Amino acid sequence: MTEPRSDLAKITFGVLTIVLLIASSLWILRPFLGATIWATMVVVATWPALLWIEAKLWRKRALAVLVMVLILLLVFVLPLTLAISTIAANADDVVVWVKSLISEGPPQLPGWIATLPFVGPKAATAWSDLVASGVSGVEAKVTPYARQVTTWLFAQAGVVGALTLQFVLTVAIAGAMYANGEGAAVVVRRFGRRLAGARGEDAVILASKAIRGVALGVGVTAIVQAVVGGLGLAIVGVPFAALLTAVMFMMCIVQIGPTLVLAPATIWIFWNGETGWGIFLGIWTVIVGTMDNFIRPMLIKRGADLPLLLIFAGVIGGLLGFGLVGIFVGPVMLAVAYTLINDWLEDADEVAPATLAAPVAVPATATTARPGA
Repeated sequence: MTEPRSDLAKITFGVLTIVLLIASSLWILRPFLGATIWATMVVVATWPALLWIEAKLWRKRALAVLVMVLILLLVFVLPLTLAISTIAANADDVVVWVKSLISEGPPQLPGWIATLPFVGPKAATAWSDLVASGVSGVEAKVTPYARQVTTWLFAQAGVVGALTLQFVLTVAIAGAMYANGEGAAVVVRRFGRRLAGARGEDAVILASKAIRGVALGVGVTAIVQAVVGGLGLAIVGVPFAALLTAVMFMMCIVQIGPTLVLAPATIWIFWNGETGWGIFLGIWTVIVGTMDNFIRPMLIKRGADLPLLLIFAGVIGGLLGFGLVGIFVGPVMLAVAYTLINDWLEDADEVAPATLAAPVAVPATATTARPGA
Protein backbone atom coordinates (compact mmCIF):
# COMPACT_ATOMS: atom_id res chain seq x y z
CA MET A 1 0.00 0.00 0.00
CA THR A 2 1.56 3.29 -1.11
CA GLU A 3 1.32 6.48 0.96
CA PRO A 4 -0.71 9.30 -0.60
CA ARG A 5 1.45 11.92 -2.28
CA SER A 6 1.30 15.38 -0.75
CA ASP A 7 -0.38 17.97 -2.91
CA LEU A 8 2.37 20.60 -3.19
CA ALA A 9 0.13 23.12 -4.96
CA LYS A 10 -2.53 22.81 -2.27
CA ILE A 11 -0.02 23.38 0.53
CA THR A 12 1.56 26.32 -1.31
CA PHE A 13 -1.77 28.05 -1.94
CA GLY A 14 -2.82 27.40 1.65
CA VAL A 15 0.33 29.06 3.03
CA LEU A 16 0.00 31.98 0.60
CA THR A 17 -3.63 32.47 1.64
CA ILE A 18 -2.70 32.59 5.31
CA VAL A 19 0.14 35.05 4.62
CA LEU A 20 -2.20 37.21 2.53
CA LEU A 21 -4.83 37.25 5.29
CA ILE A 22 -2.28 38.22 7.93
CA ALA A 23 -0.70 40.92 5.74
CA SER A 24 -4.06 42.43 4.75
CA SER A 25 -5.24 42.41 8.37
CA LEU A 26 -2.10 44.22 9.51
CA TRP A 27 -2.48 46.72 6.66
CA ILE A 28 -6.07 47.48 7.64
CA LEU A 29 -5.11 47.85 11.30
CA ARG A 30 -1.97 49.82 10.51
CA PRO A 31 -3.35 53.20 11.71
CA PHE A 32 -4.11 51.62 15.09
CA LEU A 33 -1.01 49.47 15.54
CA GLY A 34 1.07 52.13 17.27
CA ALA A 35 -1.68 53.03 19.72
CA THR A 36 -2.45 49.35 20.30
CA ILE A 37 1.17 48.53 21.12
CA TRP A 38 1.38 51.49 23.50
CA ALA A 39 -1.92 50.53 25.12
CA THR A 40 -0.72 46.95 25.59
CA MET A 41 2.47 48.13 27.28
CA VAL A 42 0.58 50.49 29.55
CA VAL A 43 -2.09 47.94 30.52
CA VAL A 44 0.44 45.20 31.26
CA ALA A 45 2.57 47.58 33.32
CA THR A 46 -0.34 48.97 35.34
CA TRP A 47 -2.50 45.86 35.70
CA PRO A 48 -1.64 45.39 39.42
CA ALA A 49 -2.77 48.96 40.03
CA LEU A 50 -6.11 48.22 38.34
CA LEU A 51 -6.68 45.17 40.56
CA TRP A 52 -5.83 47.20 43.68
CA ILE A 53 -8.23 49.98 42.70
CA GLU A 54 -10.93 47.43 41.86
CA ALA A 55 -10.56 45.89 45.34
CA LYS A 56 -11.03 49.33 46.91
CA LEU A 57 -14.13 50.09 44.78
CA TRP A 58 -16.32 47.18 45.90
CA ARG A 59 -15.05 44.88 43.10
CA LYS A 60 -16.66 47.07 40.45
CA ARG A 61 -14.57 46.68 37.29
CA ALA A 62 -16.35 49.55 35.50
CA LEU A 63 -15.46 52.02 38.27
CA ALA A 64 -11.88 50.77 38.36
CA VAL A 65 -11.54 51.15 34.58
CA LEU A 66 -12.93 54.70 34.77
CA VAL A 67 -10.42 55.62 37.48
CA MET A 68 -7.52 54.11 35.52
CA VAL A 69 -8.51 55.95 32.35
CA LEU A 70 -8.62 59.24 34.28
CA ILE A 71 -5.24 58.47 35.81
CA LEU A 72 -3.76 57.74 32.38
CA LEU A 73 -5.13 61.02 31.06
CA LEU A 74 -3.60 62.93 33.97
CA VAL A 75 -0.31 61.07 34.27
CA PHE A 76 0.41 59.81 30.75
CA VAL A 77 -1.34 61.97 28.18
CA LEU A 78 -1.36 65.35 29.91
CA PRO A 79 2.36 65.57 30.86
CA LEU A 80 3.65 64.43 27.47
CA THR A 81 1.26 66.69 25.59
CA LEU A 82 2.08 69.66 27.83
CA ALA A 83 5.79 68.95 27.50
CA ILE A 84 5.72 69.03 23.70
CA SER A 85 3.26 71.96 23.67
CA THR A 86 5.48 73.91 26.07
CA ILE A 87 8.55 73.28 23.94
CA ALA A 88 6.74 74.36 20.79
CA ALA A 89 5.01 77.37 22.36
CA ASN A 90 8.24 78.82 23.76
CA ALA A 91 10.20 78.59 20.51
CA ASP A 92 10.10 82.37 19.90
CA ASP A 93 11.05 83.19 23.50
CA VAL A 94 14.02 80.82 23.35
CA VAL A 95 15.28 82.44 20.14
CA VAL A 96 14.94 85.94 21.62
CA TRP A 97 16.71 84.87 24.80
CA VAL A 98 19.62 83.33 22.87
CA LYS A 99 19.99 86.47 20.76
CA SER A 100 20.05 88.66 23.88
CA LEU A 101 22.79 86.50 25.37
CA ILE A 102 24.80 86.79 22.18
CA SER A 103 24.39 90.58 22.07
CA GLU A 104 25.84 90.89 25.58
CA GLY A 105 28.99 89.01 24.59
CA PRO A 106 30.78 86.37 26.63
CA PRO A 107 31.98 87.41 30.11
CA GLN A 108 35.37 86.64 31.62
CA LEU A 109 35.85 83.06 32.75
CA PRO A 110 36.51 82.54 36.50
CA GLY A 111 40.24 82.14 37.13
CA TRP A 112 39.92 78.86 39.04
CA ILE A 113 38.66 77.03 35.94
CA ALA A 114 42.09 77.36 34.30
CA THR A 115 43.63 75.51 37.25
CA LEU A 116 41.52 72.38 36.71
CA PRO A 117 43.61 69.35 35.66
CA PHE A 118 43.56 68.22 32.01
CA VAL A 119 40.53 70.25 30.84
CA GLY A 120 41.25 73.56 32.61
CA PRO A 121 43.95 75.01 30.31
CA LYS A 122 42.13 73.93 27.14
CA ALA A 123 38.84 75.40 28.36
CA ALA A 124 40.54 78.67 29.31
CA THR A 125 42.25 78.91 25.91
CA ALA A 126 39.02 78.18 24.00
CA TRP A 127 37.12 80.74 26.10
CA SER A 128 39.79 83.38 25.55
CA ASP A 129 39.56 82.88 21.80
CA LEU A 130 35.76 83.21 22.03
CA VAL A 131 36.04 86.45 24.03
CA ALA A 132 38.59 87.82 21.58
CA SER A 133 36.27 87.14 18.65
CA GLY A 134 33.63 89.41 20.16
CA VAL A 135 29.89 89.40 19.59
CA SER A 136 30.18 88.69 15.86
CA GLY A 137 32.33 85.63 16.50
CA VAL A 138 29.89 84.22 19.05
CA GLU A 139 26.97 84.85 16.73
CA ALA A 140 28.71 83.13 13.83
CA LYS A 141 29.32 80.00 15.93
CA VAL A 142 25.93 79.85 17.62
CA THR A 143 23.60 80.85 14.77
CA PRO A 144 23.76 77.54 12.82
CA TYR A 145 22.82 75.55 15.93
CA ALA A 146 20.11 78.04 16.89
CA ARG A 147 18.54 77.66 13.46
CA GLN A 148 18.51 73.88 13.76
CA VAL A 149 16.92 74.03 17.20
CA THR A 150 14.32 76.56 16.04
CA THR A 151 13.42 74.41 13.03
CA TRP A 152 12.97 71.40 15.27
CA LEU A 153 10.81 73.35 17.72
CA PHE A 154 8.45 74.56 14.99
CA ALA A 155 8.29 71.05 13.56
CA GLN A 156 7.17 69.77 16.95
CA ALA A 157 4.46 72.43 17.07
CA GLY A 158 3.01 71.00 13.87
CA VAL A 159 2.64 67.47 15.25
CA VAL A 160 1.22 68.31 18.68
CA GLY A 161 -2.36 67.82 17.46
CA ALA A 162 -1.65 64.46 15.83
CA LEU A 163 0.34 63.30 18.84
CA THR A 164 -2.44 64.28 21.24
CA LEU A 165 -4.95 62.34 19.12
CA GLN A 166 -2.63 59.32 19.21
CA PHE A 167 -2.42 59.55 22.99
CA VAL A 168 -6.20 59.77 23.34
CA LEU A 169 -6.60 56.74 21.08
CA THR A 170 -4.06 54.88 23.22
CA VAL A 171 -6.04 55.63 26.38
CA ALA A 172 -9.30 54.51 24.71
CA ILE A 173 -7.78 51.18 23.64
CA ALA A 174 -6.25 50.77 27.09
CA GLY A 175 -9.69 51.25 28.63
CA ALA A 176 -11.10 48.44 26.50
CA MET A 177 -8.18 46.20 27.48
CA TYR A 178 -8.70 46.98 31.16
CA ALA A 179 -12.34 45.92 30.87
CA ASN A 180 -11.51 42.55 29.25
CA GLY A 181 -7.97 41.96 30.43
CA GLU A 182 -8.42 38.46 31.82
CA GLY A 183 -9.97 37.15 28.62
CA ALA A 184 -7.19 38.67 26.50
CA ALA A 185 -4.54 37.19 28.81
CA VAL A 186 -6.08 33.72 28.47
CA VAL A 187 -6.05 33.99 24.67
CA VAL A 188 -2.41 35.13 24.58
CA ARG A 189 -1.32 32.36 26.94
CA ARG A 190 -3.23 29.77 24.90
CA PHE A 191 -1.52 31.04 21.77
CA GLY A 192 1.89 30.74 23.44
CA ARG A 193 1.11 27.20 24.65
CA ARG A 194 -0.19 26.18 21.22
CA LEU A 195 2.92 27.60 19.60
CA ALA A 196 5.63 26.17 21.88
CA GLY A 197 3.98 24.24 24.69
CA ALA A 198 4.81 25.15 28.27
CA ARG A 199 7.85 27.12 27.12
CA GLY A 200 5.65 29.34 24.98
CA GLU A 201 3.35 30.11 27.90
CA ASP A 202 6.36 30.86 30.10
CA ALA A 203 7.66 33.24 27.43
CA VAL A 204 4.37 35.15 27.46
CA ILE A 205 4.52 35.50 31.24
CA LEU A 206 8.15 36.62 31.03
CA ALA A 207 7.23 39.23 28.43
CA SER A 208 4.65 40.74 30.77
CA LYS A 209 7.19 40.88 33.60
CA ALA A 210 9.76 42.51 31.33
CA ILE A 211 7.23 45.14 30.23
CA ARG A 212 6.35 45.91 33.84
CA GLY A 213 9.99 46.12 34.87
CA VAL A 214 10.98 48.43 32.01
CA ALA A 215 7.93 50.64 32.59
CA LEU A 216 8.87 51.03 36.23
CA GLY A 217 12.55 51.55 35.49
CA VAL A 218 12.25 53.95 32.57
CA GLY A 219 9.07 55.85 33.47
CA VAL A 220 9.58 56.39 37.19
CA THR A 221 13.28 57.21 36.74
CA ALA A 222 12.45 59.81 34.07
CA ILE A 223 9.86 61.46 36.32
CA VAL A 224 12.21 61.56 39.33
CA GLN A 225 15.15 62.94 37.36
CA ALA A 226 13.06 65.58 35.60
CA VAL A 227 11.38 66.76 38.81
CA VAL A 228 14.61 66.91 40.82
CA GLY A 229 16.47 68.58 37.95
CA GLY A 230 13.68 71.13 37.48
CA LEU A 231 13.73 71.86 41.22
CA GLY A 232 17.43 72.69 41.00
CA LEU A 233 16.83 75.00 38.02
CA ALA A 234 14.06 76.78 39.90
CA ILE A 235 16.23 77.22 43.02
CA VAL A 236 19.08 78.93 41.15
CA GLY A 237 16.66 81.04 39.08
CA VAL A 238 17.33 79.73 35.56
CA PRO A 239 14.82 81.17 33.05
CA PHE A 240 12.22 78.85 31.49
CA ALA A 241 12.59 76.29 34.31
CA ALA A 242 9.25 74.65 33.41
CA LEU A 243 10.23 74.40 29.75
CA LEU A 244 13.61 72.89 30.61
CA THR A 245 11.95 70.43 32.98
CA ALA A 246 9.72 69.26 30.14
CA VAL A 247 12.76 68.88 27.88
CA MET A 248 14.57 66.89 30.59
CA PHE A 249 11.58 64.58 30.95
CA MET A 250 11.56 63.84 27.22
CA MET A 251 15.32 63.28 27.20
CA CYS A 252 15.12 60.93 30.17
CA ILE A 253 12.35 58.94 28.47
CA VAL A 254 14.55 58.43 25.39
CA GLN A 255 17.54 57.53 27.61
CA ILE A 256 19.62 60.64 26.82
CA GLY A 257 19.51 61.93 30.37
CA PRO A 258 19.12 65.38 31.96
CA THR A 259 22.78 66.39 31.75
CA LEU A 260 22.39 67.96 28.30
CA VAL A 261 19.98 70.45 29.88
CA LEU A 262 21.58 70.93 33.29
CA ALA A 263 25.16 71.35 32.06
CA PRO A 264 24.38 74.33 29.75
CA ALA A 265 22.29 75.83 32.55
CA THR A 266 25.31 75.54 34.86
CA ILE A 267 27.51 77.26 32.26
CA TRP A 268 24.91 80.04 31.97
CA ILE A 269 25.03 80.60 35.73
CA PHE A 270 28.82 80.95 35.59
CA TRP A 271 28.37 83.19 32.54
CA ASN A 272 26.41 85.62 34.69
CA GLY A 273 29.13 85.65 37.35
CA GLU A 274 27.17 83.75 40.03
CA THR A 275 29.97 81.38 41.01
CA GLY A 276 28.31 80.10 44.19
CA TRP A 277 25.07 79.13 42.46
CA GLY A 278 27.09 77.73 39.56
CA ILE A 279 28.98 75.38 41.87
CA PHE A 280 25.70 74.37 43.52
CA LEU A 281 24.04 73.61 40.18
CA GLY A 282 27.15 71.75 38.98
CA ILE A 283 27.00 69.44 42.01
CA TRP A 284 23.22 69.13 41.52
CA THR A 285 23.82 68.17 37.88
CA VAL A 286 26.20 65.36 38.88
CA ILE A 287 23.69 64.03 41.42
CA VAL A 288 20.69 64.16 39.08
CA GLY A 289 22.67 62.81 36.12
CA THR A 290 23.78 59.73 38.05
CA MET A 291 20.51 58.97 39.84
CA ASP A 292 19.38 56.63 37.08
CA ASN A 293 22.37 54.35 37.74
CA PHE A 294 20.79 53.44 41.08
CA ILE A 295 17.05 53.94 40.64
CA ARG A 296 16.56 52.24 37.26
CA PRO A 297 18.26 48.90 38.08
CA MET A 298 16.39 48.63 41.37
CA LEU A 299 13.01 49.21 39.72
CA ILE A 300 13.71 46.94 36.74
CA LYS A 301 14.79 44.11 39.04
CA ARG A 302 11.46 44.39 40.85
CA GLY A 303 9.62 43.71 37.60
CA ALA A 304 11.83 41.08 35.97
CA ASP A 305 14.94 39.34 37.25
CA LEU A 306 17.01 39.79 34.09
CA PRO A 307 20.58 40.99 33.46
CA LEU A 308 20.72 44.76 33.57
CA LEU A 309 22.97 44.88 30.49
CA LEU A 310 20.32 42.97 28.54
CA ILE A 311 17.60 45.41 29.56
CA PHE A 312 19.76 48.44 28.79
CA ALA A 313 20.73 47.08 25.36
CA GLY A 314 17.06 46.38 24.66
CA VAL A 315 16.02 49.91 25.63
CA ILE A 316 18.69 51.63 23.51
CA GLY A 317 18.45 49.24 20.55
CA GLY A 318 14.65 49.29 20.60
CA LEU A 319 14.62 53.08 20.70
CA LEU A 320 16.94 53.31 17.69
CA GLY A 321 15.14 50.59 15.76
CA PHE A 322 11.45 51.21 16.51
CA GLY A 323 11.24 54.71 17.95
CA LEU A 324 9.79 55.57 21.35
CA VAL A 325 7.70 52.40 21.60
CA GLY A 326 10.91 50.42 21.10
CA ILE A 327 11.85 51.30 24.69
CA PHE A 328 9.40 48.55 25.69
CA VAL A 329 9.50 46.30 22.62
CA GLY A 330 13.30 45.96 22.60
CA PRO A 331 13.75 44.63 26.17
CA VAL A 332 10.76 42.29 25.78
CA MET A 333 12.17 40.71 22.61
CA LEU A 334 15.65 40.30 24.11
CA ALA A 335 14.26 38.95 27.39
CA VAL A 336 12.18 36.29 25.64
CA ALA A 337 15.05 35.28 23.33
CA TYR A 338 17.49 35.17 26.26
CA THR A 339 15.19 32.97 28.34
CA LEU A 340 14.38 30.57 25.51
CA ILE A 341 18.06 30.12 24.65
CA ASN A 342 18.90 29.53 28.32
CA ASP A 343 16.16 26.90 28.62
CA TRP A 344 17.38 25.20 25.45
CA LEU A 345 20.94 25.05 26.78
CA GLU A 346 19.77 23.72 30.15
CA ASP A 347 17.86 20.95 28.39
CA ALA A 348 21.03 19.98 26.52
CA ASP A 349 23.00 19.96 29.79
CA GLU A 350 20.41 17.67 31.38
CA VAL A 351 20.37 15.22 28.46
CA ALA A 352 24.16 14.90 28.23
CA PRO A 353 24.79 13.51 31.77
CA ALA A 354 21.85 11.14 31.41
CA THR A 355 23.32 9.78 28.19
CA LEU A 356 26.74 9.31 29.77
CA ALA A 357 25.28 7.54 32.81
CA ALA A 358 23.27 5.05 30.73
CA PRO A 359 24.58 1.41 31.10
CA VAL A 360 26.45 -0.05 28.17
CA ALA A 361 24.81 -3.22 26.86
CA VAL A 362 27.09 -6.27 26.61
CA PRO A 363 26.76 -8.05 23.24
CA ALA A 364 25.10 -11.43 23.46
CA THR A 365 27.97 -13.07 21.59
CA ALA A 366 30.56 -12.01 24.15
CA THR A 367 32.16 -14.92 25.98
CA THR A 368 33.18 -14.90 29.59
CA ALA A 369 36.47 -16.27 30.72
CA ARG A 370 36.35 -19.65 32.53
CA PRO A 371 38.04 -19.90 35.88
CA GLY A 372 41.55 -21.23 35.51
CA ALA A 373 41.67 -20.42 31.80
